[in-house]
Amino acid sequence: MLQASNRGGDIAALSAKPMVRMQDITIRVRDRFLFAGTCWDIHAAENWAVIGPNGAGKTSLVGALAGEIPVVGGRIVRADELQGTGRIGYLSFERHRDVIASEDARDESRFFSGRFDNGVTTRKLLADAYRSAGVTSRQLEGITAKLGIESLLHRRVRNLSTGEIRMVLIARELIKAPRLLILDEPFGGLDKSADRRLVEIIDELMRERVQVILVTHHLEKVGPHITHLLAVRNGQVFFQGPRHQGLDPNKIRQLYAVPSEAAGPAPPKGISSEGGRDPDKGIFSIEMKGVCIRYGNRPVLENLNWKVRQDENWMITGPNGAGKTTLLSLVTADHPQAYANEIYLFGRRRGSGESIWDIKNRIGMISSEFHIRYRKPIPAFDVVLSGFFDSVGLYRNATSGQRELAKSWMQTLQIADRSKRLFHTLSQGEQRMVLLTRAMVKSPFLLVLDEPCQGLDPPARKRLLGLIDYIGCQPGTQLLYVTHHPGEVLSCITHEMRFEKTSGNGFRVIQEAVDQQNPTGSLSGNIRGGYGDVKKCGE
Repeated sequence: MLQASNRGGDIAALSAKPMVRMQDITIRVRDRFLFAGTCWDIHAAENWAVIGPNGAGKTSLVGALAGEIPVVGGRIVRADELQGTGRIGYLSFERHRDVIASEDARDESRFFSGRFDNGVTTRKLLADAYRSAGVTSRQLEGITAKLGIESLLHRRVRNLSTGEIRMVLIARELIKAPRLLILDEPFGGLDKSADRRLVEIIDELMRERVQVILVTHHLEKVGPHITHLLAVRNGQVFFQGPRHQGLDPNKIRQLYAVPSEAAGPAPPKGISSEGGRDPDKGIFSIEMKGVCIRYGNRPVLENLNWKVRQDENWMITGPNGAGKTTLLSLVTADHPQAYANEIYLFGRRRGSGESIWDIKNRIGMISSEFHIRYRKPIPAFDVVLSGFFDSVGLYRNATSGQRELAKSWMQTLQIADRSKRLFHTLSQGEQRMVLLTRAMVKSPFLLVLDEPCQGLDPPARKRLLGLIDYIGCQPGTQLLYVTHHPGEVLSCITHEMRFEKTSGNGFRVIQEAVDQQNPTGSLSGNIRGGYGDVKKCGE
């Protein structure tokens, strides 16, 4: 047994030697050089949060830390206990995208081989991780139970919600029993219950001496077990040091460079001739009668009846896996089971001779699923222009009027300086803003927004919510708006559809009008600086 004096000396020596040392590094991301000359030491027992605006380089920096992105200058030295497969766990948007891309590639193989199954199950996705880590089936079940996803093991990956896949990918990293765990925006797409559970699990891991590097736009997630903070801006380190110093309000204000009273530009006037707006046709924009959707033997929607009048804006809330995204896919003409149900869009029944493009012509849409699958290496400006034609990629020539309108919308959302950058080289948050601009550019009759603020920094989130609320309060464009966050409730919302868990494993659907005099939430305090104080519609 070590003597106390020797043990203290060993601990001091261990603390003096970093677990990871970045020495004068430079990272190259295609044609950009980031973090030139950066030094960063991560010592044992230190847990770091990495924060900064969209496009600052956070993902590139932690990607280099994880060994995913090579450095072209300097070097990264990792302690012996971080060597070997699985010793560094890494969750990122790119890992999520890789899983979906792999499933899409398997679809092509299944199609050409004539084997039409429903894809990989969650258990199979996790199998390689737990076999290589020497984890038993019982230990796997313990990890999935801790994350609250044991019921997903038999489900197909393709049928999981964004939040469910995120938790599955976290489980895959935890199975490896990493010494260092890098979590890049892990809370995106999680419902309140899963969010709270993940916060508790991260705290527990840090107490058990798993070191955590947390990349987040949500400063409230930087809890007391985070000891240090690294802030980045414009591809350089803005601050690194103790947590309490980094969270100083003055430093945060400088980091995001948000003026105390900044007014956003007014949204562009005019609509595209491609918009297909026809607000006078029919009474209801959407009408569903007894809709039932199943994946195998699992019911997702059961006997759903829903009517949306043309002057209504709906908010849709509920837990991960409740069926929110499935519901929206019935509206956006992306779900094949729509034809087996009685669904009317813009006064016309689905399957009565209309084309998918007739429907999409009237709809603008953004969702995490669409974002993950949009992988075209084309300029951001072309991605925005593709919104006029509802295409993934740009295959038609836009008119001069459409190009001017697209420029105006990019200026409104303050991403005009990204217009020439290739879409796949942008950060997750920057990509999200580009796709949101794509959804809005044709001033659609119906704007479908599924967790639109995912991956956005605080100023971008504030600016976007203010713009959406402004649009929702104007005549001509209706909103279907999905969110997990009570602080993102909009004043323009007139109705809510709420999925609630039943005593079994199912969900019940509650539909009700929102009391405009006493709404469930208000943004007027949150969106100042985006579009001023947004009043309740009708005031």
